[in-house]
Amino acid sequence: MQHNVNATQAVNRAGRTGPLGGAERMRKEDVMSGQADATPSGPLRRVMRGRDPREEHRAATPLELLFDLTFVVAVSQAAAQLHHALAEDHVGSGLAAYAAVFFAIWWAWINFSWFASAYDTDDVPYRLLTLLQMAGVLVLASGVAAVFDDGDFTLVVIGYVVMRLAMVAQWLRAAIEHPEGRSGALHYAAGITVVQMCWVARLWAPDAWAWTTFLVLAAAELAVPVWAEYRGHPTSWHPGHIAERYSLFTIIVLGEVILGSLTAVRSAVADHGLSTPVLMIAAGGLLLVFALWWIYFTGNEAGLTTLRTALVWGYGHYVVFAALAAIGAGLEAALDTAEHHGHLSARGAGLSVAVPVVIALLMLGALHRATRTGAVGHALLVVAGALVVLALGFSAPALGIGGAVLGMGLVVAATLTANLFTVRHRSEGR
Repeated sequence: MQHNVNATQAVNRAGRTGPLGGAERMRKEDVMSGQADATPSGPLRRVMRGRDPREEHRAATPLELLFDLTFVVAVSQAAAQLHHALAEDHVGSGLAAYAAVFFAIWWAWINFSWFASAYDTDDVPYRLLTLLQMAGVLVLASGVAAVFDDGDFTLVVIGYVVMRLAMVAQWLRAAIEHPEGRSGALHYAAGITVVQMCWVARLWAPDAWAWTTFLVLAAAELAVPVWAEYRGHPTSWHPGHIAERYSLFTIIVLGEVILGSLTAVRSAVADHGLSTPVLMIAAGGLLLVFALWWIYFTGNEAGLTTLRTALVWGYGHYVVFAALAAIGAGLEAALDTAEHHGHLSARGAGLSVAVPVVIALLMLGALHRATRTGAVGHALLVVAGALVVLALGFSAPALGIGGAVLGMGLVVAATLTANLFTVRHRSEGR
């Protein structure tokens, strides 16, 4: 994958790669310690030691890809419930519930991905704990509707805590088997455990304190990695692997947008045939997905070389992932309005697409510039494109919801084109 190759080359140029690749070194160490695998399916037991952050061709494993697929269910549930809330014009409560649920989904995923980047032994205990996390994802997904309908977080918290406690077990194993990283691993295990106890206690908190306690505990979750990495021994995460993991999850989220939009288009066509507004929304939605995908994957990950930039990149993706998934919900709400279903006005439907597009554009621009990937030619181009998209959302009553969405797609495509020309011009001028 080009992204992974670029990151690896950047590390090589910095002189950080030794004569023996990390994967080969690990295999030789396992043979010497008697932990080598005798079958092609993976070892029964392998000592959990930190992987080499200089390892060449470090790619996502089949287990990580299977793990990601369980999150498709959770993301689709969150997006579907947001769509229903928007269609019923319950915008405020729907967005609050969506932000809370998506935080749980994203944070559980990001923690597994970063741990796997440093300590993926891929043996039987590791796989079984990953299976437990996958079960937790499905429990969380089954509780999403209750959060939107009644504000009941019980199932979501149960699923979330199951995933997080499985991570505690992984960190404790790392602390026992990897003495060099013991301090950091114990910090992670202790921090995660305390916060999970607080999440369970929150279930009995008065309703008036529900969102205050949520924000406090979410901030505590975000603080744990910072505390563990800076106070303990830093984990040996791999820049190229981390970048690829985020890239793959971005594709999963965009795929969910396409699937949800296609389902809504098919329903609209089955009910009333293919109308011009439906066709325009479908075309505009496809343009939005493709242009945002192109913007995301333009550049390389050479900037992910320090913990600070990696944390900015990683934490910023909560906004990116949530906004991209919300675009799908907005497109479905726009189709409902075009077919005179639901209670959302034309302006509300236009903004339900425009606002997440604007957020995704601005955050991608900020992240690319913060990590110096060279993917954004000029910040003003991104800001200008975002302002035009927002104006089109407000203009939906005049343009028609189909015209507004199609216009958004064209504007984001034009923003991409302008940035590509700017980046090319700068590179040729050097």
